[in-house]
Amino acid sequence: MDERTGVFRVYRVVEAVPHINLFDTDATRLYTVYQSGYGERQPAVDGLRTGALVEATLGGDPDDSDEAWSLLSFERLDRVAMDFAVDAEVPEVAADLWEPGLERPASAVLEEDGEPVAECFVQSRAPLPGGTFVPSVLTGLVPMESLLTELPGIGEPPTDAIFIDPDPPDADSYARPYGVAVLFTAAADDLLAEFRDRYNLSADADNRPEYDPYGL
Repeated sequence: MDERTGVFRVYRVVEAVPHINLFDTDATRLYTVYQSGYGERQPAVDGLRTGALVEATLGGDPDDSDEAWSLLSFERLDRVAMDFAVDAEVPEVAADLWEPGLERPASAVLEEDGEPVAECFVQSRAPLPGGTFVPSVLTGLVPMESLLTELPGIGEPPTDAIFIDPDPPDADSYARPYGVAVLFTAAADDLLAEFRDRYNLSADADNRPEYDPYGL
């Protein structure tokens, strides 16, 4: 068994998948990790939430792609709280940002009381597996670690993120060719509350959508 030690971003995927995905923030590699079988450490593993940043040691066989890795040890460092809204209307600022043929994410800074507190991004479905947005976010397949470290339009790290998909995860076709991510800094107050209210999101609730990823 080989070991890998580093800093990882946690993606808890969905309840139907008995694994956690861990994105290595330095090596930019995604590891699939068992989410059960940890004995007395199980409550701590269960307490890991999507968006958590951990320093961890993983154990596994890098030559066996069918076998998941295990969490040998970990310490939580930080977290960007992540919320999800699917089959939902996109905010007007996102609709204004989108342009046909857009290949790279486009963004706009959002203000509260004249101060920049959030940034809204539109992400094309085109490069994502199957064109799915929220499922790709949940599995860690959207390359956004740099945004979770520092918002480019503000120069501050985000503390909260809301991912908005205009279509359900199992859609056969898409109403819009993009998904939306709104990332908020610690200075956001009323704006974050407004978005939570608009999409009926409860603070610190697990609102990952329920679906069967094997059926996609």
